[in-house]
Amino acid sequence: MIKAHGYAAKHSFSKLKPIGFEREEPGLGEVEIAVMFCGVCHSDVHQVRNEWGNSVYPCMPGHEIVGRVTRAGGDRSKFAAGDLVGVGCMIDSCRECAPCTGGEEQYCEGPNSWLATYNGPMKPAAMAGGTNAYGRDNTYGGYSDVLVAREEFVLRIPDKLSPKAAAPILCAGVTTWSPMKRWGVKAGDRVGVIGFGGLGDMAVKLARALGAEVYVFTTTTEKVADAGKLGATGVVEGDAEAYAKLGNSFDLLLSTVPEKHKVDPFVPLLKRDRAFVAVGALEQMSGYDNSELAKHRKSLAGSLIGSIAETQEVLDFCAEHGIAPEVQVIPIQEVNRAYKKIERGEVRYRYVIDMASLAAEVADA
Repeated sequence: MIKAHGYAAKHSFSKLKPIGFEREEPGLGEVEIAVMFCGVCHSDVHQVRNEWGNSVYPCMPGHEIVGRVTRAGGDRSKFAAGDLVGVGCMIDSCRECAPCTGGEEQYCEGPNSWLATYNGPMKPAAMAGGTNAYGRDNTYGGYSDVLVAREEFVLRIPDKLSPKAAAPILCAGVTTWSPMKRWGVKAGDRVGVIGFGGLGDMAVKLARALGAEVYVFTTTTEKVADAGKLGATGVVEGDAEAYAKLGNSFDLLLSTVPEKHKVDPFVPLLKRDRAFVAVGALEQMSGYDNSELAKHRKSLAGSLIGSIAETQEVLDFCAEHGIAPEVQVIPIQEVNRAYKKIERGEVRYRYVIDMASLAAEVADA
């Protein structure tokens, strides 16, 4: 077993605190990774607080992980010691169902769905008739010094990307990239990005690089200037007159808002046969007028993270086009303070933990 250290919460009402634990040695087809950086996602906050009602404790978050391979299980791995790699939201799936064999592991239909980097299988054993295909009910994420993952779920970090900036691309990047590819965003399209946090920042940059005209919808006045700096054609702060002028003009509306919000104000903005896609919220959305959808054959849709292939694709795309998220690097000792700022909407735009700070703490223990 590998002796490991990290930060975890033991209850929904407790802070993240240092813990020691053990990881299994890398088996055949697996790699061991020394974690260098780990992004702090709003999903981490939801999960630690048990706001989705499915948290497993101890809960050790972290699914935007960048590090270096230290060793591989077996003698035939596509990775070698020293390789700079990343791990996103998944570390395994059934690898046999139609979505998995079709390269869409995030929609795995196996007995337990995919295995999350932390918080265990997406579908717990109790929901699958008491059978856990992965032999475990919990997993520990990247708020730790070491990680073990199947090599099929490990990504190569391009040399042109800064390791600390690459971390959020593994979630925020692919979560916005996947629907843009699915709904065919291309040069000349008009894309609306609703919400302008960590996901919104990446959505604007990616859509612009694809040649789209981008509008940002935000209720935070302080973010207007930032959106303009990223090249947004326009910023809409909720003014009804501004909405009316944009009616029937968008090829895609991408909602990155991490909580339940109203859909109705946005549906009239879509062109015929176009879609409103929610990627930020996993709760029930608030109301819509089906007549508005029916009259113009518009769609409401959702999209879940992205596949492993799409994650590698967006990493390479970002490296090629010089795209990187705005990050603020923090030591792990400040993670609880970071959570409070995320909950208050005060982050510009993505916290990334420098895991060297954990190593210093362990050395002092």
